[in-house]
Amino acid sequence: MEIGPAVEFIVGTTRGVLLTIKPDGRPHASNVTYAVFDDAVHVSVTNSRVKTANLRRDSRVSLYVGVSDFWRWVVVEGDAILSPVVARRDDGVAALLRRYYETAAGPHPDWDEFDAAMIEEQRLVVSFRPDAAYGQLG
Repeated sequence: MEIGPAVEFIVGTTRGVLLTIKPDGRPHASNVTYAVFDDAVHVSVTNSRVKTANLRRDSRVSLYVGVSDFWRWVVVEGDAILSPVVARRDDGVAALLRRYYETAAGPHPDWDEFDAAMIEEQRLVVSFRPDAAYGQLG
């Protein structure tokens, strides 16, 4: 499958299943909300999650996105880059988290509250540029 149509498909929603690789080689699946911008997929994660540890060890990642009719779905794959953990409201990671949120969910009613929650939760952003895709669009 060509990457272009796969990315067009996943832009149509913001929920999917992120797959990482566990230490024993089996997949680890997590329901996630994601956003697509700057030719990459972005997911907000916490520093302590299994998927974050998996990606620090092995950057290969897949995102499965399906729709309610069950028969149309896409998987995009790539190599993840992890941002630093957000530390301050004025750092680049805070800005990236705000952009992720706004793209996936729309404007937040209180950005100061949002920033404080991101810092408290020790959030970071997983980003990857899809370099392979497969699925069923028709």
